[in-house]
Order: sequence, then C-alpha cells, then structure tokens
Amino acid sequence: MKTKKSTKDFPVVCVGGSAGGLDAYIRLLQNLPADMGVAIVIVNHLRKVATLLHEILPRYTTMPVELIKDKLDIKPNHVFIIPEKRDLHILDGEFRLEPISKPWGWPNVITIFMRSMAENWDGKLIAIIVSGYDGDGTEALSDIKEAGGITIAQKPDTASQPDMPESAIASGSIDFILAPEKIAQEIIRIANKESETK
Repeated sequence: MKTKKSTKDFPVVCVGGSAGGLDAYIRLLQNLPADMGVAIVIVNHLRKVATLLHEILPRYTTMPVELIKDKLDIKPNHVFIIPEKRDLHILDGEFRLEPISKPWGWPNVITIFMRSMAENWDGKLIAIIVSGYDGDGTEALSDIKEAGGITIAQKPDTASQPDMPESAIASGSIDFILAPEKIAQEIIRIANKESETK
C-alpha cells in the first residue's frame, strides 16, 4: 500500500555511487545552485567504515549537508548522505533507516532506495548512477522509469570505476549518459521545468 504525502512534491535526486564516487559528487555539487528546490540524496556503498561525506562535501556546496537519521524530514535545497551499514527507504515524506539487508558481497543499498522512491514519492524522481564497482542501482532503473522518473548514468570515460555506469547503461533504462558537470545542467533544467508547471 502506498502512503504518500501530497505536500511533498519537489524533485528528489538519488545519486548512487561507490569507488570513485567522491570525485563525481564534488563535480556535481560544484555545478548545482543552492536554491533550485531539489533534494539531493547521496547513496554511497559503505559496509564497514564510517562515511565522511557529510564532512567533506560542505566544502563544495552552500546547501546544508546532513547525515541521514531515522525519520528525518526530506527537504529541498539540502544534500542528504546515507550512513554506513544501513538500508534507506522513503515513507510519509521521511527517511527511514533499516539495518543493511545484504551485509556480505556487493551491497544493493542504491537499488533498495531507488525502489522505495519509485513506490513512495509524489514528486519528480531523478536517478543517477556514478562511478563504482559492480552494478548496484541497475535493477531499480526500470522502476524509476515506470514512476515517470528520469535516469542518468555518468559517462564511463569520466568515471574512475566505470562498472556501475556501464551496468546501468547496459540495462537499456538510461535516458542520459553525461559527465558530472553535464548531469548538473540536466538537473537544473528538470528543476526549472518542474517549477514552471506549479
């Protein structure tokens, strides 16, 4: 059963990455304005070590950067970071954290969050796959498309680890293949289009 809050209708951008993702996150955030009315959620693979992204990324954006806590309200013009060893969901306009369901092998935290977005978010969805090993996120891209969302893969030759973008592209469910700076331009275009329709 879907439980959606109609008041939460701004775009959510999920940026899924792993090895080499930091470079992509920095290049993306450096090119995004702080007031475009979009929530950025960075879902990075970390099983054991604590994430430092919420300490590093504020150097590259004026948007507030927050480490996600359970039942944290999703707000536009913020950057949210998944904590380590957690699965992330959206429900009733809030983040929900669960213990990681796949503690061994390659994680599927990006796939889990993207599927939750597709099921439980009213606003526009943008799913982005950047540098990383394996293919997390790929299986959820068709769900994003079915929910009317837009899918973007980092151009493999701009990624230090092209496995994840290449897996996403091979799925046939990617709308755009772009360098991080161009991904930022596309997010801005989508955000502007969404604000014009309201």
